[in-house]
Amino acid sequence: MQHIILLHGALGSKDQLQPLAKALTDSFQVHSFNFSGHGGRPFPDIAFSIPLFAEEILEYMKETNIEQADIFGYSMGGYAALYLAKHYPHKINRLVTLATKFHWDDKTAAREVKMLDAKTIQEKVPAFAAQLQQRHAPNDWLVLLDKTRELLTGLGQKNALQPDDYTYITTPSLILLGDRDKMVTLEETTAVYKQLPNAQFGVLPGTPHAFEQVNVSLLAEMITRFK
Repeated sequence: MQHIILLHGALGSKDQLQPLAKALTDSFQVHSFNFSGHGGRPFPDIAFSIPLFAEEILEYMKETNIEQADIFGYSMGGYAALYLAKHYPHKINRLVTLATKFHWDDKTAAREVKMLDAKTIQEKVPAFAAQLQQRHAPNDWLVLLDKTRELLTGLGQKNALQPDDYTYITTPSLILLGDRDKMVTLEETTAVYKQLPNAQFGVLPGTPHAFEQVNVSLLAEMITRFK
């Protein structure tokens, strides 16, 4: 049975992907792990970056003796997976991304960083603050927030993947977007889809950015049917 690795997004953890993992168990050997600093995993000694997270995918595959796998990446996880596909194409059989933000510049990064203000989150969405604290314990979620802000700022200054890079990613890829995603635009998603030489594109109806609001059954079916 084919291996599939599920990758969470920024400020997320592998626990968020458990409903999807369960839905895929009849079709795949399902794996997931936490990127460093997430889900209680210790923070790295260096700054967060897409190359760092891609390297952690490779480390996980080495630790679990997986030579090649399908990969599903949600949001930031999809970006890290595409970076891996660019530099280590032999490690990925098929690749599926959902709600991955591809376009980064200073203005975009500043807008996203502004949404990660700790004081605002604590005052306006205390339930989310409590969720982050619980999800990433024993790590300090405020430190995670700061490191994520630094990651996004860095992407705004220099994308880990430039537009022309996608033309060299030959891994069969399914690029998915929710039709109600307010963080990721249709334009940036289809632009990358058109650059990829071996890709398909799909839209999940009635779906915002948050993974918790994704129709898991539909997503699992799309992943399973992707050839």
